[in-house]
Amino acid sequence: MANLNTGGAAAIFIAANHILVELLLFSAFWFLVGAIDDLCVDVIWAVRRLYRRFRFYARRGPMRADDLPAADNPGMLAIFVPTWQEAPVIGAMLRNCQQVWGSGQQQYRIYVGCYKNDDATMAAVQQVAAGNAAIQLVQLPVNGPTSKADCLNYLWQALLSDEAGSQRAKAVILHDAEDLVHRQELRIYDRLIEKHPAVQIPVLPLPVPGSLFISGHYCDEFAEAHGKSLVVREALGASVPLAGVGCAIRRDILGKIAGASDGKPFDTDSLTEDYELGFKIGTYGQTILARFNDADGQLVASRAYFPADLVSAVRQKARWMTGIGLTGWDRLGWRGSLAQRWMLLRDRKALLAAIVLCAAYLCILLTGILTLAHLAGAYTPPALPPFLVTLLWVNFGFLVWRLFVRGVFAARLYGWRAGLMTVPRSFVANIIAIMAARRACAAYIRHLLGAPLRWDKTEHRHFPHTETTIRPKKYDA
Repeated sequence: MANLNTGGAAAIFIAANHILVELLLFSAFWFLVGAIDDLCVDVIWAVRRLYRRFRFYARRGPMRADDLPAADNPGMLAIFVPTWQEAPVIGAMLRNCQQVWGSGQQQYRIYVGCYKNDDATMAAVQQVAAGNAAIQLVQLPVNGPTSKADCLNYLWQALLSDEAGSQRAKAVILHDAEDLVHRQELRIYDRLIEKHPAVQIPVLPLPVPGSLFISGHYCDEFAEAHGKSLVVREALGASVPLAGVGCAIRRDILGKIAGASDGKPFDTDSLTEDYELGFKIGTYGQTILARFNDADGQLVASRAYFPADLVSAVRQKARWMTGIGLTGWDRLGWRGSLAQRWMLLRDRKALLAAIVLCAAYLCILLTGILTLAHLAGAYTPPALPPFLVTLLWVNFGFLVWRLFVRGVFAARLYGWRAGLMTVPRSFVANIIAIMAARRACAAYIRHLLGAPLRWDKTEHRHFPHTETTIRPKKYDA
């Protein structure tokens, strides 16, 4: 087996080969499990799409947002925008809201929450809100930052105070300070919230100039998640988690959740309060993902810049993993239907996926080392077991399919060049996932030892230009 004169070096290579085989078995098995899981979602999505095309769209295409009938009972929509040190973006965000919503007939009021020690953000809000009754600055009586949920709870109290002397809101809409809103989204909420407890529109990350790979990998992930995965969840009747932006919640439903939670509808003990809120709302009815194009063929979505540097991306992904995969497991358990539990499992597999990816990259490293040793005549590794070789080829086929599917969804929204970029960006996404998993596990262990969970807020420095557009091909509603 070994062409070595020294037994010590031979033993090292033999041990390395044994480790390689074990890691290959581990990673290949779990890759196969994950690939089959993803393939099931692909098949359900494809069957649903074909059914809708021949059942509903055989003679005419999907309804556009502009053609959506007006609400039977139009009402006031309250938009909650929590902030902390958002001075660079909040002014532009509010001006854009005025520009795209101000001339319509829809009643709305924007509640912007600012901490009392955040003078810069308050000044930016006051500058836009001056003389505009549709924008209300809500100064929190505490120093920041606390958490997004805590800020949202103060906005809820501000809404209740306003309702005591005026019109009751029909729905509460969540947006962040960096969001580029769409002119038709309020129309969609006002109509569909009459039949559903909550409505989520797609979230569309915008590629940050100069960050082709890190910001770009969010484009790939959200294109597939909000174009396929959430669609399948809704089709199966599983709860659709809210994204925290671009979502509307019926006012009476949020009031019931608040009544059962000491008057606070948003859970301050959660790092992903929006995700968990979606499951609470699911007990009152099915949340829907509303996919519409507007008259220009543009997807009605909440657009925003996502983190463009490695540190920020890892911090954000670690918060999601901690809140969804670790503490979310503790808080939500495994309740619900079989479809619900399947989706919970998919949500929580990110940490295992990161471990498997780490094992796979170790396999690549060990293979490289043993190959160099073989080329140097220092070691001749034995052939891999035939079943393992077959398993590796099967997984390779699934990998090609997975990259193809993600590339198709990215290309439909961002163009064919972006579709091709999903291949190299998948490597970057894997590295971010591994680093985020390590950070999430460390935070969770500290939490188990008594340390409080820390809200790791994402910083926003740039607001997208309002002329930024992404024109997808025709997309089924």
